[in-house]
Amino acid sequence: MKMLSVVTAGVVSACLVVAPASDASAQRHWNKKAKCEQTDPEGRAIPTRYGNGDLGWNHFSGKHNIKRCRVVDAALAGKVDKKSGGRLEYDGVARNRTKLVSIVVIVQYARRTADGEYDAGKGNKIGVITAYCKGMNKCPNWINE
Repeated sequence: MKMLSVVTAGVVSACLVVAPASDASAQRHWNKKAKCEQTDPEGRAIPTRYGNGDLGWNHFSGKHNIKRCRVVDAALAGKVDKKSGGRLEYDGVARNRTKLVSIVVIVQYARRTADGEYDAGKGNKIGVITAYCKGMNKCPNWINE
């Protein structure tokens, strides 16, 4: 909440600025267009959508420095390592000669995110939520070569 005060000729009036109550059914804006798609060994077609700053390609390509579909697709080509409802986690490894880094890809294989803020639309799946290098904030640049 933000309080604004106006003082004019000895008269004090206060205005309280309040944001409208959020509608629980309101969906957050995100780009549903798929940048890439991979099918896992169990036949799940998993899109990597452009998304926004919170999920999808626009989230992890900047924040975690993964800028190639092949990095995400390589992890998705393996088996699911952890499963909890619609949330799937895939582990992969990126290698450059003697350098190795573990990649984690988180997928929401459902129409909506668990918090209900995002909806992929009827018949669609959210897809890749995020991808990152395990144990570091940003992946090394060499994984994008």
